[in-house]
Amino acid sequence: MSFYRPRVGISSCLLGETVRWDAGHKRDAYLVDVFGSQVEWVPVCPEVEAGFGTPRETMNLVRQQRGGPLTLMTTKTRVDVTGQLQRAADRRVEQLATADLSGYILKKDSPSCGMERVRVYGAPGAPPERNGRGLFAAALIARLPNLPVEEEGRLSDARLRENFIERVFAYCRIRKLFGSPWSLRDLIAFHTAHKLTLMAHSTAAYQTLGRLVANARARKRDALARDYESSFMRALTAVATPKRHANVLQHMAGHFKSVIDGDAKAELNALIDDHREGRVPLIVPLTLIKHYVRRHAVAYLAGQTYLEPHPRELSLRNHV
Repeated sequence: MSFYRPRVGISSCLLGETVRWDAGHKRDAYLVDVFGSQVEWVPVCPEVEAGFGTPRETMNLVRQQRGGPLTLMTTKTRVDVTGQLQRAADRRVEQLATADLSGYILKKDSPSCGMERVRVYGAPGAPPERNGRGLFAAALIARLPNLPVEEEGRLSDARLRENFIERVFAYCRIRKLFGSPWSLRDLIAFHTAHKLTLMAHSTAAYQTLGRLVANARARKRDALARDYESSFMRALTAVATPKRHANVLQHMAGHFKSVIDGDAKAELNALIDDHREGRVPLIVPLTLIKHYVRRHAVAYLAGQTYLEPHPRELSLRNHV
């Protein structure tokens, strides 16, 4: 399968650009050397773009009193720079909204770019609370709620990494669908191709989206596209577990019951069980299934994005 090269926003420091407060960087080897080979980066540093310069005084998120507004303050001179950063963030996010992005990777712990658990300081001497979100990250997520967004720190977890990258390529596909003239037949084809992908993430969402498509003729096109896209992307945020993958694999195996013999069925079922129990990676039973799909020309399965939701060069299904 060939893949369209998606555009992905990223905190500039993760690419090795020397834009941090100390004129340093936080180059991430996986993002630059591996994932970067499959995407087009759109680098952003909100603090530099806001005019703070490099190097610069460090800044913290501050909430002076419980329930009060969140502010961004320099740590030594105690200058409130919330407005300066917020204006730059809002301006940049509006540009990104028309930049055909398929995902975004943020720098963790940053008062501008941190996605979650960013330190928020209160009264002098009191320990910070880990419940903040960077000002740029908050503006980005509010403006583009369906866009796959993740922090680089969380991408060290193999399942979260695969989930994010799968969402990036899925979002690229769905934006390509709704970004051009589309028909109900096009939507049905898209939904059909993603049925097993949805099943692996959420059976409830699989059923909900099925009903939405079944009743599509009664909906206005704009509302239908908006509701389908938001429900589809929300469904994919649920991480597919080995148990869910095994259920999908068993469903696929049912398509071979009349074309493979008993020994072959036993071998495939054993591999599916091994994956369910965490003994082998998903790629092992899936490779055998893909062999049977090709050998027996099972058209329905051959058209499923589940078989190859992202470039094989990333080897995302090779972990246990």
